[in-house]
Amino acid sequence: MHHKGHHLTYCTNIHPGESWEATFDNLKNFIPGIKERISKNQAFGIGLRSSHEASLELSKTGKIEEFKKWLEENDCYVFTFNGFPYGGFHRQVVKDEVHQPDWTTPERFAYTSRLFDILSALIPDGLDGGISTSPLSYRHWHTDAHQLNEAIKKSTLNLAAIAEKLYLIQQNSGKLLHLDIEPEPDGLLENTQEVIDFYKDWLVPLGGKYLRERLGLSLEEAEKALKEHIRICYDVCHFAVVYEKAEDVFKAFEAEGIKVGKIQISAALKADIPMGKKERKELESMIAPFAESTYLHQVVAKDEKGKSTSFTDLPEALKTLETTEALQWRIHYHVPIFLSDYGKISSTQNDIIEVLNYISSSKVCNHLEVETYTWEVLPEGINLDLGSSIVRELQWVLENSHIS
Repeated sequence: MHHKGHHLTYCTNIHPGESWEATFDNLKNFIPGIKERISKNQAFGIGLRSSHEASLELSKTGKIEEFKKWLEENDCYVFTFNGFPYGGFHRQVVKDEVHQPDWTTPERFAYTSRLFDILSALIPDGLDGGISTSPLSYRHWHTDAHQLNEAIKKSTLNLAAIAEKLYLIQQNSGKLLHLDIEPEPDGLLENTQEVIDFYKDWLVPLGGKYLRERLGLSLEEAEKALKEHIRICYDVCHFAVVYEKAEDVFKAFEAEGIKVGKIQISAALKADIPMGKKERKELESMIAPFAESTYLHQVVAKDEKGKSTSFTDLPEALKTLETTEALQWRIHYHVPIFLSDYGKISSTQNDIIEVLNYISSSKVCNHLEVETYTWEVLPEGINLDLGSSIVRELQWVLENSHIS
């Protein structure tokens, strides 16, 4: 749905299913009811997640036309894709495999290129379309500086090839499409400075050389094309976990000419660490149910001097809770955005409110997407009816912002 310059939706990676048949069935089962309750009198935008398998099926003759007909009949449209998870994302161990294949591979390029072909066919006239994606790769797969540089180099060239494709689409059809890199803890890009350094040290010089050679663009034209078509997906949960404030991030990106393509509205877990052993044991018993086996739940701890310590997953952090000198933990776990606390554990809900307040007066991007994908693995008592929960999250965004 459209409100004051923003298209607001939820990400359908919430729904299990890797085939196009399963994906389409979920849309048919959930979207009409959600639209009736949240966007009855205007078109409802969909944040589509299509796996590699589903994208192959959707690309077959007649499938896109069938889907477009359904969208028209139900007064819906697609304006953004989640192209981060390539394969299975529910009811199996995902963990760091969510990054595979990464941007060093032809498989990631081919999948993303295919998604853009689909989005180009679906996007309504006059709208920009975006696809969020992995932050290049998973940091801990690259054990030394040489491997890291090679991974960034290969990723950059693949991103430049995507930028070439999107530049040509815009030249030929007028459609503006962008790839939105999603920084997250333990990704090759996980914070503001790493994003800025990547643009300065890799994307603009190496990607610019690629576009100049391929398209005959000037240096300035190549940089403009790269920054137009390669943007950032600002996931509120991810930036909250690394203790960054939205206003600082948005201003830093703006100063460098780096565009935000999409804001994913999501909340992380936050725990203030008590001093006493008994209280820490109580806290451990509250956090432990969140240490589930499907997804990575990275933890960033901060002590009274502001020093940060990172853990690759929640079980690793829990081993240190008894002796840690940290004052607070931030945990990468997408919890319902309409809940501010879970007993003595809270969420980073206030970071969402700060984002919504900021974008009410400062234009950052056109796309807002609620992304709480953990409903099936939430501890008992938090796992609520899915359809009603999606509506409740969207209503919460409207009630706590000035965009409605």
